[in-house]
Amino acid sequence: MQLGTRWTSGDEPPKSVPDSIRGQIHAVDRAMPGDELGQPRPRWTLTFLEGRPVAELETGVVVSLDADGNAVVGHDPDDEFG
Repeated sequence: MQLGTRWTSGDEPPKSVPDSIRGQIHAVDRAMPGDELGQPRPRWTLTFLEGRPVAELETGVVVSLDADGNAVVGHDPDDEFG
């Protein structure tokens, strides 16, 4: 696995984030409710697993590519909240 980069949810993803998953990342960010208590937004981590991009939010949400190259949203099965 190769570490890519990190950024805060709601911010524009860095240029290193492939277009193939960028739209789904934006969709997840738009779906997240705002925190009325002012807590910091969770952060994304971009990695590459077997050459494919995987973006994981600290909440356990994962955006990756399926076998056909389509971006899909799921949850980390090891995440305590998922």
